[in-house]
Amino acid sequence: MAQSPVKITASLAARPGKAHELEALLLGMAPHCRAEPGNLRWDIWRDQAAPERYVLDELYRDGDAAAAHRQTPHYQDYLARIPALAERSALVLEPVAVA
Repeated sequence: MAQSPVKITASLAARPGKAHELEALLLGMAPHCRAEPGNLRWDIWRDQAAPERYVLDELYRDGDAAAAHRQTPHYQDYLARIPALAERSALVLEPVAVA
């Protein structure tokens, strides 16, 4: 039986004075994340009302692909650096009724 896709939505609020550094980190990750075999989408969004807030919109083929993402060197680097740059929360989602 095939696994369902996994969507991750991460909200990142830059710490004071760290928005540019956070954006640079995210932009540097994008090509690596998008090149992962199980990645279907990896986009960065910025809140128009609060430009220090970013949202990552990620879609993976399945849970194995999402787990593989978390093991990559670029994700491990992000995980090590993000606490100094931003408050972070993430939702890991499964489809219910997606067309």
